[in-house]
Amino acid sequence: MTGGIIELSIIVCLAAVLGIIAKIFKQPLVLAFIGTGIIVGLVHRQFGGFSIGDKDVFHLFSELGIMFLLFLIGLEMNYTSLRTVGKTSIAVGLAQIAFTFTFGLIISFFLLGFNDIHSAYIAICLTFSSTIIIVKLLSDKKALNSLYGKISIGFLLVQDFVVILMLIALTGIGSQGSLDIVSIITTLLLGIIFFVLILALGRNIFPWIFDKIAKSQELLFLSSLAWVFAMVAAIELLEKYTGIGFSIEVAGFLAGLALANSSETHQIANRIKPLRDFFILIFFVILGSSIIFYNFSALSLPIIVLSLFVLIGNPLIVLIVMGLFMGHRKRTSFLSGVTVAQISEFSLILAALGLRLNHITEEIVAVIAAVGIITITISTYLIINAEKIYLVLAPFLSIFERKNPREELPFSDLDKRIILIGYDRTGRSIALNIPKEDLLIIDFNPDIINKLKKSNYSCLYADISDPLVFDNINFTKTDIVISTSPNIEDNLNLVAAIAGGPKIIARAETKEEAQILYRNNADYVFIPLFSSGQYLGKIIKNDPKLEKIDELRKKDFDFMEKLDFLK
Repeated sequence: MTGGIIELSIIVCLAAVLGIIAKIFKQPLVLAFIGTGIIVGLVHRQFGGFSIGDKDVFHLFSELGIMFLLFLIGLEMNYTSLRTVGKTSIAVGLAQIAFTFTFGLIISFFLLGFNDIHSAYIAICLTFSSTIIIVKLLSDKKALNSLYGKISIGFLLVQDFVVILMLIALTGIGSQGSLDIVSIITTLLLGIIFFVLILALGRNIFPWIFDKIAKSQELLFLSSLAWVFAMVAAIELLEKYTGIGFSIEVAGFLAGLALANSSETHQIANRIKPLRDFFILIFFVILGSSIIFYNFSALSLPIIVLSLFVLIGNPLIVLIVMGLFMGHRKRTSFLSGVTVAQISEFSLILAALGLRLNHITEEIVAVIAAVGIITITISTYLIINAEKIYLVLAPFLSIFERKNPREELPFSDLDKRIILIGYDRTGRSIALNIPKEDLLIIDFNPDIINKLKKSNYSCLYADISDPLVFDNINFTKTDIVISTSPNIEDNLNLVAAIAGGPKIIARAETKEEAQILYRNNADYVFIPLFSSGQYLGKIIKNDPKLEKIDELRKKDFDFMEKLDFLK
């Protein structure tokens, strides 16, 4: 019991309680983890006897958490994602990194008075945004496939690459804060060699190996762990015998990258994520427990200034780059910019690594952690309510839009008898039953729009949460508007915008939502769960012995082939 099991039990239970509270307030779990550490640190300072920072086992757990986090990042960087990042995402990602780092360095060094290496660490930590948090929030909003969602995920992928390069470069910096250029260059070159070798293995060997063992889920999980730890051991041995090596974090990333092209990627990720979540909990608890020992009143000015820079400055940089330099519309630029209004969990990892290498002090780590807590908390609400905030700020955002912004996606004839909003899933089945010449399809997924245009459908790239979309359509020639959006607010806005015009068919997820839509003058509301049950019930009622089931099955197969054609 002296090895830390009591402390671990308390930490896990406390983190679970705070996690529930975070969920209620729609906050990411990372804040619950840091909060757990703060409470643990306060208890230790007041009563003693509860120090996790002095136990080697907790530091080992912390390192394993970061290793598994990087492993999953590498696992998700498959070759398809590397090819489809797009010019916009690369340009925005690199420009945002460059401008944020430059301005962050100026603020930290000249305005706040930190020394050069401390300022450099602060600036680079302000540069990165949280991929995990943003992907989760965009997924909850069903916005991952929107144009701004794709651009945001794209430049976050660029940020992740830069983070890996930073982790590799830090290995080549002297442990007393001095810069050894030769060592850095040697380490980076060795990293590139490893990267190329891993890509070759991941493309030609590992998919074959893991296909052979995929039938056994337990063996697949064990083999994945074995590969990760084998990579870590190889990195340790390389450093022992050559003096040149990488951190455990980089080893985890390379191990994941090697498996990224395997067809079992999702199965491996689903089994590794619980391990990551458990071990990364310890990392953030240790971080949280260490920051309560500082006089934050003395650090309040840097924390406030740097937090405002991240919350306001980062979105402004993206707005300027996307709107004025690249010609995107102000709505796309604004929604993309809001996603970078926080610092990443990788920023905290870089800060912790800098402390371990004696590059920065615990005071600098406390400042970065405090900025992280503030920006993650506030930006979560900003991202959730981004569309509503845009409607308020839209008149003032025109200065970030060119007079003639580029069409983000071309669209064709908009005067159609039937308008279908939302093509994916339910909408695709509806579209195949309506003549093309009568149908206009509206969707916010640019890939879907491009495929529809190739199939000669009239379509419009737009998001119905943006009221300006209705200005482009002449509803006087429209008889029916069908919305397959599951978002009741979007459907209520649609009903309000075109009330008294064409017939409106809207989707609802529950009986209560359907009643709300009917009260707001929707002409018909369908609930997919009920509709499918009614359809199957009618089939059985009309053919109790299912004597025509072969005919029905053939009809469904033919229909599914048509659906696959338009995927």
